[in-house]
Amino acid sequence: MRSRFRRLAGPLGPALALVLAATACGGGGGDGGGGGDGIVRASWGDPQHPLEPANTNEVQGGKVLDMIFRGLKRYDPETGEAENAMAESIETEDQQNFTVTIEDGWTFHDGTPVTAQSYVDAWNYGAHLDNAQIGSYFFQFIDGYAEVHPDEENASATADTLSGLRVVDERTFTVRLSEPFSLWPETLGYAAYAPLPRAFFDNHDAWLEKPVGNGPYRVDSYRRSQSMNLVRYGEYAGDDRARNNGVELRVYTDNNTAYTDLQAGNLDVIDDVPASQLGNAEADLGDRYINQPAGILQTVAFPLYDRDWQGEDGRKLRQGLSMAINREEITSRIYHDTRTPASDFTSPVLGEAGGYRRGLCGEACEYDPERARELIEEAGGLPGGRVTITSNVDTGSHRQWMDAVCNSINNALDDTGACTVNPVPTFADFRNKITNREMTGMFRAGWQMDYPLIQNFLQPLYYTDASSNDAAYSSEEFDELVDRANSESQEEDAIRLFQDAEEVLAHDLPNIPLWYQNGTAGHSERVSDVRLNPFSVPVFTDIRVS
Repeated sequence: MRSRFRRLAGPLGPALALVLAATACGGGGGDGGGGGDGIVRASWGDPQHPLEPANTNEVQGGKVLDMIFRGLKRYDPETGEAENAMAESIETEDQQNFTVTIEDGWTFHDGTPVTAQSYVDAWNYGAHLDNAQIGSYFFQFIDGYAEVHPDEENASATADTLSGLRVVDERTFTVRLSEPFSLWPETLGYAAYAPLPRAFFDNHDAWLEKPVGNGPYRVDSYRRSQSMNLVRYGEYAGDDRARNNGVELRVYTDNNTAYTDLQAGNLDVIDDVPASQLGNAEADLGDRYINQPAGILQTVAFPLYDRDWQGEDGRKLRQGLSMAINREEITSRIYHDTRTPASDFTSPVLGEAGGYRRGLCGEACEYDPERARELIEEAGGLPGGRVTITSNVDTGSHRQWMDAVCNSINNALDDTGACTVNPVPTFADFRNKITNREMTGMFRAGWQMDYPLIQNFLQPLYYTDASSNDAAYSSEEFDELVDRANSESQEEDAIRLFQDAEEVLAHDLPNIPLWYQNGTAGHSERVSDVRLNPFSVPVFTDIRVS
């Protein structure tokens, strides 16, 4: 499963402080209101992948999918709880066989109806090996996944469709899972489960140029590296209709420039206040500054496919580096109360009832420079005598915290050259290096939850061969506990087993938890009713333009 997402995307400096912001407004189509009137102007970054629902695993693409699609469920923008969207009902007697009935009257942006077949076709496409969808993993629970997407290297699919899906009639389809999964319906607000129109299959290339969904906004135009214009869909059948005429998403390569444009009145919404501005954002913006908890965890990952990080010495090395990081000082000095030092692998937004357990990471997440030096010495020292931290630096203020983390490690080890920063100019380039397994040292691995379940913080990132397991971590014990948790019929029992699996992570430490991240945003005086959902994404449909 993905980090919608959910890979968190950081500033580079004056040399690349260039905003490629288009000035055209998203007017056309009649249902958008025409001209620039009522259009929200928001900062954005180009997504890594084309905007297919099952092929997007980072924030910027996921932001658009959440605006142009609605699936069976959606997550309440206040509480994060899953509630029915297109689903009229999802019924089961055994937590393994489900009957899904969709509401009548929904249409895609091209006017064609959304039917049960629209879901079954989309899920079959997303799951199939030949379509190379990065989110295909989401369909692994449906019976027949092994046949359409075999795990073996160089293997071919032996079936065209998932045997666990069957269309009953225009509004009803059934789903058979390979094993009981009591929480499965709660995952269906995630974008990978969105329906797809016939146009997607009839002319795939044309659809990718201008995606057609069924959500409150439709795509009007997209110029890569410049902007995407979305307009309100007048025939939208959901309850969360847009209160504005559309959204112009402007591409910025430096969020400091976006912040400056916001202050100048040239931009209406930014949803990632740069770290350099956090100390004065409240004074600058007053009640137009937003700072609230979100389901986001910042971590540093290791390339466990590299021999330097393997075995018991590799584990000691990772633990030593973790204990050399002064989380309290970094979050206080750089982030001004918008981050909280992490002590587990989930997020406090889940609450204790949802599986969050403060301190689960133990001493590995506590600052102890003396013990850090001991562990690294026991491991044989740093690989080649030094380590690097790699991340994109075009959005998210990543350069500042990476410098701070390296400084902390250098101070703890009493070696000014022990840790250095390796900046990558763009998020897409950074993700491609990770996907191609080109990392040799530490790298950023932020995670924004896809849905508010403990399972989503663990399985997508650490289960063997999971789609977002960038570290290539593998543990039979962890996998077994996750499998058992998924098959539990009682939510409390499932959560307990997921916490047991998390304790395995605390021992192995494939990633270093750094801090829980708040969502930060700012808006202009031109707009009102701006808020962030628990995923730290603006609730664009609620925004009003004066």
